[in-house]
Amino acid sequence: MTGGIVQTPEAKAAYDARWQRVMDCVALRQPDRMPIGMQPTFWLAKYAGISCKQLMYDYEGTKAIAERAVLEFQPDVHSPLVLATASGNALEAIGFKQLNWPGHGVGDDQPFQYVDREYMKPEEYDEFLFDPTGFYLQKYLPRVAGAFEGFEDLPSLPGLHYFRLIGGIRAFAKPSVRAALEKVIKAAEEVERFAAHHTQFTQRMAALGFPVSYTTTSVSPYDFIADYFRGATGMMKDLFRNKDKLLELLDKASVFLLRHAVAGAQASGNPVVFIPVHWAPDAFMSPKQFETFWWPSFRRMLIGLIDAGLIPMPMWEADCTKRLEIIRDVPPGKCIYWFERTDMVRAFEVLGDVVALRGNLSPSMMTTGTPDEVDAAVRHLAENVFHKGGKLILDCAFGIPDETPVENVRAMFDAARKYGG
Repeated sequence: MTGGIVQTPEAKAAYDARWQRVMDCVALRQPDRMPIGMQPTFWLAKYAGISCKQLMYDYEGTKAIAERAVLEFQPDVHSPLVLATASGNALEAIGFKQLNWPGHGVGDDQPFQYVDREYMKPEEYDEFLFDPTGFYLQKYLPRVAGAFEGFEDLPSLPGLHYFRLIGGIRAFAKPSVRAALEKVIKAAEEVERFAAHHTQFTQRMAALGFPVSYTTTSVSPYDFIADYFRGATGMMKDLFRNKDKLLELLDKASVFLLRHAVAGAQASGNPVVFIPVHWAPDAFMSPKQFETFWWPSFRRMLIGLIDAGLIPMPMWEADCTKRLEIIRDVPPGKCIYWFERTDMVRAFEVLGDVVALRGNLSPSMMTTGTPDEVDAAVRHLAENVFHKGGKLILDCAFGIPDETPVENVRAMFDAARKYGG
């Protein structure tokens, strides 16, 4: 029994066939037909005719809408739809400060908006490098989530020993620390409810014959520091002003990011690790900077994930055409490379003997084009990539754009079955 229902032999056979198509692509074997992925976020609100805010805060409603979409479109793999869209209560519970979301900082029908700020100062590199956990507890967490305000008063734990432990824990009696711990426990209880709904949904979809594409996400070491600590402006300055410390932190981050990803994927039982890639595109840094600062630590992560028996799935945002020759330096038959705007035919020419590909129907075409144009775009990818030997998992550039007309999504799935056999 899975998700409250029994998986019939027919559903199990359908599940196994769908998952096998994706795994055949990963292993560079030709599947029985071109698999198709489904990764919507707030498009589900458009599909159901409700606001994005409603999708964020209604666990049961979101699960029902997501199930209806999966059953209608019959994807080979779907994203963790509840995790992607029903996080409002959890975000509020921790008092998250790095993001605006529908009904919280932006309008009820507006998508996520990241708040790019300098959450770690340049002079704090040494502190983070020396004691990452202490920096997290006393500096970083209170800056990014209100539930942790008060952790600034926690004791410095390295160095406590023997009778020093007695005096060292006095800080836990401070009203500020006690209040923060109570807020964190309460927030954790809400996050547990959120996680339970995600698990219930993915188990139910599995019982109905539909695998989830991934349940674990990660980030490249460079993007981790640029996005969530230094901010865009600070990180670009660090390429020139703090080169050595940045490289040292990239090395350290690659270790603990890898540990997080491996632990999460192994606990979930799903081997695919989704890694949105933000700062690698051609326009963001020179080839030399990419080869010095971005790629080495990320490649170590990829190899670590592969060595752990997992399947990295970087989502290369924007145009990464100039990176293709460099990023092919991975073991063949172990990764999925998802491309947003990189020409997929060119990606196939360079990478087709190394990685499976995913993507990459244009967002502008999906949102403003006609069903006939969607049909033609799918046919182009099927004929010029999949049927020429490319192991392509068809999808949109970065999931289904929120504004996409429902008839265009139907055209995408219909065309995938028409041309992908």
